[in-house]
Amino acid sequence: MTATILSTDLIAALNAPAVPGLIFRRFRGPSDYPHMLAVINGSKKADDIERSDTLEALTNNYDHLERCDPYRDMVMAEADGQMIAYNRAFWDQQEDGTRVYSVFGFLLLEWRRQGIGAAMLAHGEARLREIAAEHPRDTPHFFQSFVAGGEKGAIALMESAGYVPVRYEFDMKRDLSEPFPDTPMPSGLEVRPVKEEHLRAIWEADNEAFRDHWGYVPGTEIRYQAWLKQQDFDPSLYKVAWDGGQVAGAVQNFVNKQENEEYTRKRGYTEGIFVRRPWRKRGLARSLIVQSMKMFKEMGMTETGLGVDAENTSGALRVYESCGYRQVKKSIIYRKPLE
Repeated sequence: MTATILSTDLIAALNAPAVPGLIFRRFRGPSDYPHMLAVINGSKKADDIERSDTLEALTNNYDHLERCDPYRDMVMAEADGQMIAYNRAFWDQQEDGTRVYSVFGFLLLEWRRQGIGAAMLAHGEARLREIAAEHPRDTPHFFQSFVAGGEKGAIALMESAGYVPVRYEFDMKRDLSEPFPDTPMPSGLEVRPVKEEHLRAIWEADNEAFRDHWGYVPGTEIRYQAWLKQQDFDPSLYKVAWDGGQVAGAVQNFVNKQENEEYTRKRGYTEGIFVRRPWRKRGLARSLIVQSMKMFKEMGMTETGLGVDAENTSGALRVYESCGYRQVKKSIIYRKPLE
């Protein structure tokens, strides 16, 4: 599918469904954010997705985009002047050289099964082909899309368009009323309160540790600044292990207060878990996770949650299960060759 500018920002999509009042247009800037947020919130229940997005978080995300020009790489769908869907295309280069050209989107339930999602996916792929045409073809390159397990329509759309699952991620949960395992800190390491001057070292240690992970994309200064401005960013909750002046590992805990309120729960997240190579296989991750769970229980939380790559080569899934976490949901990373 190709796209042509008709007027200021309208897009003519070939093979677009003949839905009365439907138009496709380009991104108009921050004035679109509230309408995008409404589409996210309006679609999540149908897709069995629990998320509580805010205008602040959305703005921070779009203030720190990389390898994406939203004015060229997004398409918005409107029906009779109301936004009903949008998608965005972007690309990344993994440290191993692989280039991934990603597209994702949201579509309100009442407008599904009319060909709108398929037209928008085709538009995103066409834009990504334009971008890829400017890149060398000296490394593997793929289309990619991340789909939550409850997004049945998106799963059907991806698979009908030739995408295949290449990786799975699990959402896991842990009931804090259950006993905690005994997980002493490894000898010579200590947990210290995080100070502002520690943040860069924690960020760099995190990036170093994740170099071993599938799909790793090197961190950048833009991503560092976005991390600092995350809505739930609270380093006072972190559990960071130090070996002298070096960060050995950490759990970057946070509480999503809006999400807890929306879903009437008391959950803390034990996320951003990493251990650098010299300190692995000593029980450090388990110790930091259990310390984090005990902290959350003292704060009045009743459960903790995290996400994990189901095929993580460091054995993260086994570690989390040994701490009492159990899978509650699954998401899928789809790919197909970019010819």
